[in-house]
Amino acid sequence: MNEENSGSDFILSAIRRARDERTAHVPAADRAHVVRPDTPWASLLSFEPNPKHLEKGLVRTLRSGPDAKPFDMMRTKLLHQMRKNSWRRVALISPNNGCGKTMLTVNLAFSCARQHDLKAMAVELDMRRPSMARLLGLKSGHRFSEALAGRAQAADHLARVGTNLAFATNARPEPGAAELLASTQAAQILDRVEHDFAPDIMILDLPPLLMTDDAMAFMDQVDCVLLVAAAERNTMAEITRCAEELAARCNFLGVILNKCRFAGNEDRYGYGYD
Repeated sequence: MNEENSGSDFILSAIRRARDERTAHVPAADRAHVVRPDTPWASLLSFEPNPKHLEKGLVRTLRSGPDAKPFDMMRTKLLHQMRKNSWRRVALISPNNGCGKTMLTVNLAFSCARQHDLKAMAVELDMRRPSMARLLGLKSGHRFSEALAGRAQAADHLARVGTNLAFATNARPEPGAAELLASTQAAQILDRVEHDFAPDIMILDLPPLLMTDDAMAFMDQVDCVLLVAAAERNTMAEITRCAEELAARCNFLGVILNKCRFAGNEDRYGYGYD
């Protein structure tokens, strides 16, 4: 070994020792909450959401509790199906606007992230009417569409919550959303993000099915899909049409019935998962 390589090895060993010393005092039970500095996750913007802001947007899964249970049950059933089939990407899609799919995407993401051995990533692909950043209270100005178009690095448009959850959001609408989602480049970049960050689950918030062709242009890039329908908004004909189209194109897991009013229950939001 020459002197130059020996010096490099010494420096690398010193860096490793310093890193180990920084985490040695952390109890074993808490080490899952420490971001390793030599991983891609450490490079992401760290974001701490405001629980009160999330509550206003009906995001109830930042912490466990009674309000989180419907989403946690959904998470458990979903993860079971995905692990059984070695799937990693699940898409949430709705017949039209106002069904609550972005709210459900964010709730599922936080619910998954409470399993500390699981890495989760929520990706906003409904780029004509982006709303995830507003729902989160994230003011970074991130535009993940720029990364998909190859004009920016993906890591510069991802925000990390804790150690195992990342959000890819869009601060502004993307005029060429359909063409972007249909492009080979966008598919390749999403593959690269998945490879680099290795999330156990990617939850993709897709555009409404009956309003544009954006979602169908991207459907080949997902492993499975859930349809989010609003009980007081969508007709049975709309739900059936969407279910048939999705079942013909991908692994269709079923329908999440959102905004149910149950007799004797004043809570506006109920959840069914068929």
